[in-house]
Amino acid sequence: MTNGIVFCSKCGAQNSAGATFCQLCGSGLGTGLTAVAAAGPVVYSQGIPIAGYGGFWLRFVAFIVDSIVVRVVAFPFIAALGALGILHGGIRLDHMENPTPEQVAAFAAAGLGFAVVFVVLNWLYEALLTSSAWQATLGKKMLNLRVTDEAGNRISFARASGRYFAKFLSTFLMIGFIMAAFTDRKRALHDILAGTLVRKS
Repeated sequence: MTNGIVFCSKCGAQNSAGATFCQLCGSGLGTGLTAVAAAGPVVYSQGIPIAGYGGFWLRFVAFIVDSIVVRVVAFPFIAALGALGILHGGIRLDHMENPTPEQVAAFAAAGLGFAVVFVVLNWLYEALLTSSAWQATLGKKMLNLRVTDEAGNRISFARASGRYFAKFLSTFLMIGFIMAAFTDRKRALHDILAGTLVRKS
């Protein structure tokens, strides 16, 4: 018998490593559970064993790749909006030596429009892919990383969305992202808040 314990993916109860059914809720102990053994944790996600955590530098490279992808996707939207004058309000930059309050407001609205486009695209890109069967954005997929809950299961769109918006707090505090370099399971602040892990597969 393996020296360790198994957590039920349904109720989270601890069971002996050789158990077939959960002693608390009766659910079968198969794919999607966490075994904590002497050799370290082994997690199954979608039937695939995952070992180890995605460290700071791996996640940083994935972030760079994802940033490039989102900007490439966003460019046509920004260009189209700009061409239609929706974000610029028809203002010519060569006539802005002494801007009127209306012109300043128009530029502020333009900046807000650009920000909204990027936030929405980033949110949908990350939340949809992270909650998909991939369990990862393109950057993470390239580096064999997966985002799971603490039991190794695929996360929902709602949790993936919460994880994305929690990144604003990680960014605001600065240390939030750096935490992935020295926490025990390589968790950034937004991972802790969302109850997620980034694991190697």
